[in-house]
Amino acid sequence: MQLFKSDNRKTSILPLFAVGTFGLNIFTLLILMFHGSMLQQLSRQLTPQSLVQLADGRAITADTTENLERYPQTIRRFVGETMTLMLTWSKQQQPETVWQISSELLTNNVKQKFQSEVIDVNTTNQFENRGAESVLVIQRISQPQKIGDGKWKVELQANQLIFNNSDRLGKSVPFNKQILVQATDTQTTSLPDLPVSWNLAAYRLGEARLEIYNICDIKDKNCS
Repeated sequence: MQLFKSDNRKTSILPLFAVGTFGLNIFTLLILMFHGSMLQQLSRQLTPQSLVQLADGRAITADTTENLERYPQTIRRFVGETMTLMLTWSKQQQPETVWQISSELLTNNVKQKFQSEVIDVNTTNQFENRGAESVLVIQRISQPQKIGDGKWKVELQANQLIFNNSDRLGKSVPFNKQILVQATDTQTTSLPDLPVSWNLAAYRLGEARLEIYNICDIKDKNCS
């Protein structure tokens, strides 16, 4: 009779032991999953994203090795679209706003030079002329000339068409420049909480991880 009770107790303990073992295994699995997610996040932080260049000139970022090389079409597209973004504005999109957004694609040492010598063409302050509208019409972008590791020179021939309330026919200002660009390790542009179309355009250009570090006249032989 006592033997029967002892066996009955052992039988009743077995389900509890099985439930406890199962619960322990679940807890261990959750810990392993947590550690795995932490390792993945750490891996992402230690492995910076690098540039992936597409055949059509567009650029995206991916987790690959860093490099300072860029396809010629990527450089030409960056230069053409960046200068078009900077020198195209209207009553709806004032030049101050355009400049604030697009100047992220320039290095600090060239920002003031560009604003004073290029945007304020013919000593006329376009920023103060609220009725002015500007469009950059590109005629030619040369093939990039490599001038150093991760550095290139591009010749741009274009015309800046400027319109205002008193002159709807507008005037054409030659824009023939040498544009010097360099590769960067990280993207220089960022998006605000409520981006507008110009923010998105500048951010997309910044994905090429290029920046303009000098702008010279096309005939300047000392541009460096």
